[in-house]
Formats: sequence, C-alpha cells, structure tokens
Amino acid sequence: EIIGFAIFVILIYFFAYFYTFIQLRPEEMAKNLKNNGGFIPGVRPGKDTEDYFTKVLSRLTVFGALFLVVISALPIIFSNLTGLSQSVSVGGTSLLIVVGVALETYRQLEGSLVSRNYKRGYTGRRR
Repeated sequence: EIIGFAIFVILIYFFAYFYTFIQLRPEEMAKNLKNNGGFIPGVRPGKDTEDYFTKVLSRLTVFGALFLVVISALPIIFSNLTGLSQSVSVGGTSLLIVVGVALETYRQLEGSLVSRNYKRGYTGRRR
C-alpha cells in the first residue's frame, strides 16, 4: 500500500513537471519574444532569455507540482486516518477535474459576454 502511494505521488509530480515544459516550451517563448522585439530587462535576448524562462518555470513548477501532490494525496491520507471507505471520500483527481471544469466554464461565459457586448457596440461609456 505504501509503495503504491509512493509511486502515485512520484508519477503525479513527474507528469506535472513534464507537462509544464511540453506546453510552455521556454525556447519557443524566447524566440517569439525576440522576434516581436520584446525583451526582459536585464536579460539578453536569445539563449539567455531561454535560460531565464527555464529557471523561472522550474521554480514555479516545483511548487505547482507539490501542490498537485498534496491535493491528490490528502483524500487518500484522510481516508486511511479516519478509517472511512474509499467510496466516501472525494478523490483529489475528482476535485481537480471539478475545479478545472468550473474555471473553464467561467472563462467561456466571460468570453461570451464580452463578445456579445462587443457586437452590440458597447464601449463602457454612457451616452
């Protein structure tokens, strides 16, 4: 049971870290920033910017992945400490899915409202 829990925690941490770097791609962000004439004050464009993005993403991902591990592990730990069956507790994965769906629904509703107001010619000022 403890070995399975340890593997569970390690996999969540690894995939969170791996997924972040696949999605954000520091080398591509640095290239796009350079091509569009942008820069980070105190950091040279190109390889230095890529290294800076990689360093910042690594630091942020460590804490984000730890947060995901805690969210996923708490229900398992709680159910083992209280002696409740697994069917009674809400799993961390379920919690993450519910929060993710709620945030995405909120973004879509907000985008729809902004789009509708834009089509009407709403400028935010009274006439």
